[in-house]
Amino acid sequence: MSVAPAAKKNLFDLALLRRVFGYTAPYRDKFIISVVLSVLLALLSPIRPMLVNYSISHIVGDVHSTRNMVLDLLFRITLLQVILLVVETLLRFWFTYLTAWLGQTVVRDLRIKVYQKVIGLNLTQFDTTPIGTLTTRTINDIEAINDIFSEGLVPIIADLLSIVAILAAMFWTDWRLTLICLIPFPLLILATYYFKESVNRSFIRVRNAVAALNAFVQEHITGMQVVQAFVAEDTEMAKFRDINREHRDANIKAIFAYSLFFPFVEIILAFSMGLLVWFAAIQALGLPPEKAAEISGIIVSFIIMLNLLFRPLRMIADKFNVLQMGMVASERVFKVLDNPDQISKEGSHSPEKVKGDVRFEGVWFAYKSDQYVLKDISFHIKPGETLAIVGHTGSGKTSIISLLNRLYAINKGSILVDDVAIEDYALHSLRSQIGVVLQDVFLFSGSILDNVTLRNTAISREEVEKVAKLIGIHEFIIQLPGGYDYNVMERGGTLSMGQRQLLSFIRALLFDPSILILDEATSSVDTQSEQLIQRAIETMISGRTSIVIAHRLSTIRKASKILVLENGVVMENGTHDELMAKGGFYADLYNLQFNRHTPHVVQKK
Repeated sequence: MSVAPAAKKNLFDLALLRRVFGYTAPYRDKFIISVVLSVLLALLSPIRPMLVNYSISHIVGDVHSTRNMVLDLLFRITLLQVILLVVETLLRFWFTYLTAWLGQTVVRDLRIKVYQKVIGLNLTQFDTTPIGTLTTRTINDIEAINDIFSEGLVPIIADLLSIVAILAAMFWTDWRLTLICLIPFPLLILATYYFKESVNRSFIRVRNAVAALNAFVQEHITGMQVVQAFVAEDTEMAKFRDINREHRDANIKAIFAYSLFFPFVEIILAFSMGLLVWFAAIQALGLPPEKAAEISGIIVSFIIMLNLLFRPLRMIADKFNVLQMGMVASERVFKVLDNPDQISKEGSHSPEKVKGDVRFEGVWFAYKSDQYVLKDISFHIKPGETLAIVGHTGSGKTSIISLLNRLYAINKGSILVDDVAIEDYALHSLRSQIGVVLQDVFLFSGSILDNVTLRNTAISREEVEKVAKLIGIHEFIIQLPGGYDYNVMERGGTLSMGQRQLLSFIRALLFDPSILILDEATSSVDTQSEQLIQRAIETMISGRTSIVIAHRLSTIRKASKILVLENGVVMENGTHDELMAKGGFYADLYNLQFNRHTPHVVQKK
């Protein structure tokens, strides 16, 4: 799922709009109410100016009415205006609340769907996509979709209806005066178009800059230890300044467009009002008082209607941009939702417990097409046996266990557990049978208890303490502030690597797996902790099928079988004594690690 610069999205992509608004289906009644409210607000908008016109033209200007009659009629008209204002205010509040509610509810539903999708993606997606980018898709881009509802399509429709209603009222009142007022409008339409295009380009730059900022900050905060250890603060700060400057420049360009557009709209409004007063004044010259009052009423009502007309016109270009950016964001979000690289969950085989018979038959695997990291791997582990896998870094050891866990899909061959292909297992069932202790232990922010149980309420504190005593870490835990409730902070930052490793042993054992995987489980601990773990491992692997990956060859001498890998190929296979007697690749590794002479190497002439 590569990250490409945002392209300009067609505003009227009906298929995309339909898909976005499809998420309102469960809330169809509220969506319909919001549309009805937009129509009502549009119909109400010209009524008050027309009442003002009537008050001046036919009440105040009526020379035949007594003072009491005029005051009585004006009171009634004013009361009606107040009632209309209250009604319009309540309807606008309801409309604004409903559109915002729809937006936030759709955002909630979409964010859940996107997160469910993300946690189900194949790990290859996380290998190729920056985490900050996925964070942007899940948070920022989905939040932009909210604007389609709160400031986008429905509010734009409401504004357009309001414009149509006001223009209709103006033409009905005096079509000639309306045409005079609309003389500057071509300039306004032209300015609106250029403003929309300029701001749209700036918003796209802003979105790209936000994604770049999120990716950069997330990556460098996570790797801050490396940055500081290699005194790279100044270099990385310079990169951050460049990305931040791009974000600022994009926003300033948008602000510049706003700074030009809104004063220009005010000038057009003033020009229209000037033409209105000029033309109406010419028409009023020499007219009797009754006609002059009528013209005065039209002028006042037109001034009010022009303000009501320009109010949505000021914002409609901005709303079109918001809608367009919401469309761009929705397209990005839907690309995540439509990503086909999903972990397959089609299997249905769900045994309560597996025996632990593991067989690899001619397995080939590549992270990238045709660049195989595992080539024709075959081996068999019987229930209760321990297979040790050794080899240089990059030989494919970790890839083997990733395939067994179905974290990646194999390219060729088959992997069987109890003579059943792993693809035929229900994914949850397969993974629940496999306990994993990785070299790089990840702990979440929270208590030790939550980290080792992964918030599984079926696991009691007593069970956790029992396993901790088995591992030999119980005494250490209870000495911490809060004991098992001690907060390990993000990534377990308050614990040493060895302590995190020991906690991962508890986590693996608590779920009572039939197959146990130990990936460099002792590589990050000191000698004392290693001895502690070795004793725990002997207890852990008893009666379980185990796969042990280790650089320290002294830890695997008792393994049932040892598989020697190099460049994704099985070089040797046998017990420690058999491989040492053979004097081949494994013997070289073993002797090299313990600084022993390797007499079997003979120089050929």
